Amino acid sequence: MAYKYPVYNPYLKGNEKKYVDECLDSTWISSKGKYINIFEKQFANFIGVNHATAVCNGTVALHLALLTLGIKAGDEIIVPSFTYVASVNAIAYLGAVPVFVDCLPKSWQMDTDNIKRKITSKTKAILAVHLYGAPCEMDTILEICKSHKLLLIEDCAEAIGTRYKGKHVGGFGDIATFSFYGNKTITTGEGGMVVSNNEKLINDAYYLKNQGVTSVLYWHDVIGYNYRMTNICAAIGVAQLEQINDIINIKKTIAQTYSDAFKYTSIEFHEQRPETENSFWMCSCLIKKAELREPLRDFLLQNGIETRPLFYPCHAMPMYKHLGDGNFPVTDDISARGINLPSYPELTVEDIKFIASKVLEFASQHE
Repeated sequence: MAYKYPVYNPYLKGNEKKYVDECLDSTWISSKGKYINIFEKQFANFIGVNHATAVCNGTVALHLALLTLGIKAGDEIIVPSFTYVASVNAIAYLGAVPVFVDCLPKSWQMDTDNIKRKITSKTKAILAVHLYGAPCEMDTILEICKSHKLLLIEDCAEAIGTRYKGKHVGGFGDIATFSFYGNKTITTGEGGMVVSNNEKLINDAYYLKNQGVTSVLYWHDVIGYNYRMTNICAAIGVAQLEQINDIINIKKTIAQTYSDAFKYTSIEFHEQRPETENSFWMCSCLIKKAELREPLRDFLLQNGIETRPLFYPCHAMPMYKHLGDGNFPVTDDISARGINLPSYPELTVEDIKFIASKVLEFASQHE
């Protein structure tokens, strides 16, 4: 279905076609070619980390990150319930146990007090998900990891351009992952990146993503994976990086326009917390009552406005329901009341004001 205002469209206004055509002309279209190395180095430089290796999507990036840290069956990994399910699935791939924590009502990020209560003798790591473009409370999480000798993985799939106290997310933990899916801040169509300041971890990730290749041709000494990124995808990524600051600035303007429109109303916009820089991967808001969420979405659809519900809690999903303790009040509330609004870079200020006015029109009719 075509929407006048879709939730998201990728911003492909630079050298994407030029660089892809160069790949086609050179015949370097698979997992070898100059753009892969360029993309890895430029992305690492943008994030402010020492090492990066490109992969075929964000989920396999998480799987590789956990593998390189030695996570194994039975290990407990603390993770927010309020996240996209890929964060949790990657843990389950290894037979490890996701231990869910609730989120905070303002930032929507994982509740650090809840983290402390969930640590056991089996806890091996915290998977900190920087959700919807906002960062977790990294000072406290790092302190918890240090005091309990836990590993820290950052899931930055939704957080390109996100900073905590001036530092880009992805550089705090032992290892971090990013996604370049079509609706992410920058895209390669499908794609992901594993980053770290630990060279050994990235070397191990490279080794595993290449089928466990050794220096002897066609000799493999472990069970590996084909998680490589193609040169074509990397070429798109290089073109996207050339525009990344412009894209992030546009998205911040979009978010500010929504925030201003909803100020002093019953609509709660996802706010930016002090000492953080939210990249607003998605512009999201909460309506006053959960039972009004779907009627609001239907009303907006009638006006050509596509929306998405916020993520459903992972603790409520059939395959993970047995793991939850049933006590996730903030996650349940935010998930039930939230929607993603259109936030693609080509939206005009007038477009955003129109969309916001329709949200407020519905809300005023249902006070």
